[in-house]
Amino acid sequence: MEELKHECGVAMIRLLKPLEYYERKYGTWAWGFNKLYLMMEKQHNRGQEGAGIASVSLTNKPGTEYMFREKAEGKDAITEIFSRVTEAMKGELLMGHLRYSTTGKSGLTFVHPFLRRNNWRAKNLCLCGNFNMTNIDEVFQLLIQQGQSPRIYGDSYITLELMGHRLDREVERLYAEAKAQGLEGTAITDYIDSHVEMTNVLKSTMGHYDGGYVMCGLTGSGEMFAVRDPWGIRPAFYYRDDEIIALASERPVLQTSFNIDCTDVQELLPGQALIVRKSGKSLLEQIMPTQQLSACSFERIYFSRGSDRDIYLERKQLGEQLTPAIMHAIDNDVTNTVFSYIPNTAEVAFYGMTDGIRKLDHDVRIEKVVWKDIKLRTFISDGAERNDLAAHVYDITYGSLRPYEDNLVIIDDSIVRGTTLRESIFKILDRLHPRKIVMVSSSPQIRYPDYYGIDMSHLEELCAFRAAISLIRERGMQRLIAETYEKCKAEPLTACHVRAIYAPFSTGEISRKIVEMLRPDGMEAPVELVFQSIEGLHKACPHHPGDWYFTGRYPTPGGIRLCNEAFINYVESKKEILCVE
Repeated sequence: MEELKHECGVAMIRLLKPLEYYERKYGTWAWGFNKLYLMMEKQHNRGQEGAGIASVSLTNKPGTEYMFREKAEGKDAITEIFSRVTEAMKGELLMGHLRYSTTGKSGLTFVHPFLRRNNWRAKNLCLCGNFNMTNIDEVFQLLIQQGQSPRIYGDSYITLELMGHRLDREVERLYAEAKAQGLEGTAITDYIDSHVEMTNVLKSTMGHYDGGYVMCGLTGSGEMFAVRDPWGIRPAFYYRDDEIIALASERPVLQTSFNIDCTDVQELLPGQALIVRKSGKSLLEQIMPTQQLSACSFERIYFSRGSDRDIYLERKQLGEQLTPAIMHAIDNDVTNTVFSYIPNTAEVAFYGMTDGIRKLDHDVRIEKVVWKDIKLRTFISDGAERNDLAAHVYDITYGSLRPYEDNLVIIDDSIVRGTTLRESIFKILDRLHPRKIVMVSSSPQIRYPDYYGIDMSHLEELCAFRAAISLIRERGMQRLIAETYEKCKAEPLTACHVRAIYAPFSTGEISRKIVEMLRPDGMEAPVELVFQSIEGLHKACPHHPGDWYFTGRYPTPGGIRLCNEAFINYVESKKEILCVE
């Protein structure tokens, strides 16, 4: 319902045959670019603030360009950058990126890919990624200690410079090795270009980072790589045959783009890198030791496309296993209940929910009650302007309920800030005069910010957090806030102390307070919220245990520290909440 911005989507292609092969077989020099375009469009859900592409030619001669890049901003950025592609840009290595900013930084400067130039082909580096690093301060200081003076403070640019520095050292190592073998002139260059070990570069770079990421890159000498964080937070999938090697953020992207089965696609494992040498030889390398698996469950609930076979089944199960709680909320009165969903991402969970009701031998009354009427992005403004936009995002089907007789059960994938519920959904649903509204979330209560690539960085934005604080103040428990504040300051890395804020309350208590807070003035229909349980989440998504949004169990020290710091910042901005009666 409330559109969340996801850090990014990536796409990579390595053509393994001479370029003339693809033109002969497929009738166009642009076959690789056409595939890259399709892969990016199929991931448009992952980024609409900007896009960029890069290509590397292995055959262009000195004195001509061999490494190309195009970037653009806006929701039409993909179309814009591909309209600029010319035959001069064709190459064997292709890379694309789609961006959503979770840092608040905008402008073409911050659109990937990032490019580091040098007259030595092997020292040219182009990077893009789906990532958010939680310890960028420490890495920034590392660069300074090395003697560097970064021009931009941002994880993308700093990563480029850190990895670029290690790539320089790798090239210099090979230069000394070539000289020791008696090579001279261009023979040294050829030796370097053919012997670069990206494993060395990645191992000496990525171990410095804390965060969730899939980092992708190309070098001017023809190396291609993608590396996944050791916790497996962010996803990556790849496909190999005798013509191409391709990688994307989502499995169905590869299936559709190359007309292959899901069993043909492999997942890049945590801490692992897919490396393609200049020669076209590909290998998988373990760059960092695997940590406890924390693959993001929100990818399964919301971000990734539901066309993935497993995600589709998981979302159906998330809906179905809410059946007992829904039946309790409507007093088992299915006859006088209409079932619906909030478009568009909750549709699959809706199918699972209604399947669950049918399995109890009930006929299910289904209506499309809510329409997403216009594509407004409610996060682009603040305050009253944002609320006004939110109020017009959705509309209803008039006459879809029997006034004052029918309950309305309506499912969404998540409830984050509550802005759209308060300013739009509850108001328009009340016009239908339901006997009761049961608002269902296929995810658990979102209680904690995300620091690995999703725009949930402020505690006070989360309606569950605001509800817990409200309950604390109502019950005179402000001492808990003060104690949590002191622990966050004294022990920022030992544990997520913010979890203590929720400990005194049941899920039901917080749900009822959320309803009270979000219920608009003048609304008639009673409202009940039904949330997915943590146990239900893990039952439906057993291979994606990353649940920090819901539990505060951050997989990395950086996530723990940032959550504790967020609470400190919240308290210090609202000193009055520390007052103890």
